[in-house]
Amino acid sequence: MWLLIIDAMPQIISRIESESRPKQFFSAPPLRPLRLSGDLSSAEEFTAETLNSQRWRRELLDVLVDGIKRRVARERRRRKVGRAYDMALEIARTIPRGSEVLDVGCGNGFIAHHLSAMLGTGVVGIDVTNHTEAPIDYCCYDGRRFPVADSSYDSVLLCYVLHHAQVVQVILEETRRVLRPGGLALIYEDIPQTWWDKGVCWIHDRQWRDRTGPCRFRSELEWRHLFQACGFEIVNEKRLSRWRKLTHPVGRTSYVLRLLKTQPAAD
Repeated sequence: MWLLIIDAMPQIISRIESESRPKQFFSAPPLRPLRLSGDLSSAEEFTAETLNSQRWRRELLDVLVDGIKRRVARERRRRKVGRAYDMALEIARTIPRGSEVLDVGCGNGFIAHHLSAMLGTGVVGIDVTNHTEAPIDYCCYDGRRFPVADSSYDSVLLCYVLHHAQVVQVILEETRRVLRPGGLALIYEDIPQTWWDKGVCWIHDRQWRDRTGPCRFRSELEWRHLFQACGFEIVNEKRLSRWRKLTHPVGRTSYVLRLLKTQPAAD
């Protein structure tokens, strides 16, 4: 609490100083402390002192609340950026340096931003909504056809994206289209394995349903069949800790897929 008060003191002083300045055009008149007059009765003086005390308590409380909100926002951003850095570092171990990478469903863009620095090349992000915060090359798309040319990327990232796709085969086919021969697709997915996982995924679906439509979470076996049907071979499959994100503790699996030279037969 004392740290918050000390942190808030510059704002308290600023507010006090601002009240002594002339009133600005279109600005609300500043609140001024009530001045006690010698003509006031004891009861009136007590009331005035009480109002002054309450007013400054409200001022202090407002500043403290603002300080707490800023600290919480900074902590959330620090954790968000830190998680993105850890994921980018993990991904960079798989992708050769200098590779051209497309991040599908890039979200805030921090993974692409960190990965770009690690690989020494630009990482392009696309998403159906614009929530980018990091300085990356980015564009929106319709959720179906990627706005890039055929065979234009060495690697494609799909980090916790496919369970939001209404037709996941379309996204995988687009991934195959934009990859160069022998290119890699890196996929991270929530894989419900226990009743706890299913409950967490149900909550996640309720949170995102209105924005991206209903989520569909698949088993590891279902994902393997889908990847193979869309012309990929699984190079690496790794189960991840459910505690990678404390606010979303669920079973996870990462996949590294390689584009096959031969295209899958049409159904």
